[in-house]
Order: sequence, then structure tokens, then C-alpha cells
Amino acid sequence: MTPPTVLTPALADFVTSHLSIHIAASDDHGVATLVRGLGCRRDPATADRLRLLVAAPQAEPVLRALAANGRIAVVFSEPESHRTVQLKGHDAHRAERDPDDTALLSPYIDTLVVRLATVGTPEAFVRALLHCPAEALCIVRFTPDEVFGQTPGPQAEQRLAAGSALP
Repeated sequence: MTPPTVLTPALADFVTSHLSIHIAASDDHGVATLVRGLGCRRDPATADRLRLLVAAPQAEPVLRALAANGRIAVVFSEPESHRTVQLKGHDAHRAERDPDDTALLSPYIDTLVVRLATVGTPEAFVRALLHCPAEALCIVRFTPDEVFGQTPGPQAEQRLAAGSALP
């Protein structure tokens, strides 16, 4: 029996709504590495997978760890409310970039500028932090198989059942 997909429509809508994204991986010795994500969209080939945008030069340690074991943890946080989820997967890998991936970068950055302004982050800082030339853009593709609520408060760190409401 196939387990229910973790990536429900509500969760997919949330994680693809231009949130702050951090992608973590660890090598086979448990050494962790992290990179900032630059966008997320559903994989058009299969509805239960996500495509994450990263800047390849900054992501090299993460990409090496993913190539070694495929384990990934991704945190998606809404800056203005701190509503946060973490998705984990075991099949993460680098994928070919397509034009739809590249087209996502500019709207992602523009939205993060607005979102982070609500917490006092200057536009110039956000644009510098998220800058990535199109030729350096890289894609990480994975199937979420676990979801955790990470919104600060008493429900933080709790595994969410497939289909449950977002924190």
C-alpha cells in the first residue's frame, strides 16, 4: 500500500507562495550544510515532488551531500507571521533547470523584498542576499515524505499527519 502523499494542495500552495527557504543536507558522516533557497514550485512531471531553486556556487556543499545520500530538510517560513513548516525527503537530487524555473527567480525576489520589509529588512539587503545570475541557478528536486510544524509555540517540532492543517 502506498502511503498518502505529504504534499497536499494546501501545503503545496503554502510552500510555493514565495516564502523564506532554507535547504539543509548532511553527508554520510552527519556533517550538516545549509543554503538559502531562491524559490520553490511543484514539479510539473509529478504533483508530489517539488523543485527548489538555489545558487549553484553557494549550494555546492549541499549538492555534494544530496548526491551522496539524497537526504534533505527544507524549512519554509512566512516572514510576516513566522508560520513555518519543515519538509524532509530521501530522494533529493540535482535536476536540469528549465525556463519555468528561471522565470520564477525574479518574482520570488520581488515578493521577498515586500515580505521582509514588514520586519524592517531593507530592500537593497534582500536583493543582494538573493541575487543569482540565471546561469548560476540550479534546481534540487525531491519528494517530501515527512512534514513538521515549525511555527514558534507549543506545536513546534511536531510531525504533521498527511492531510492535516498547517500550523
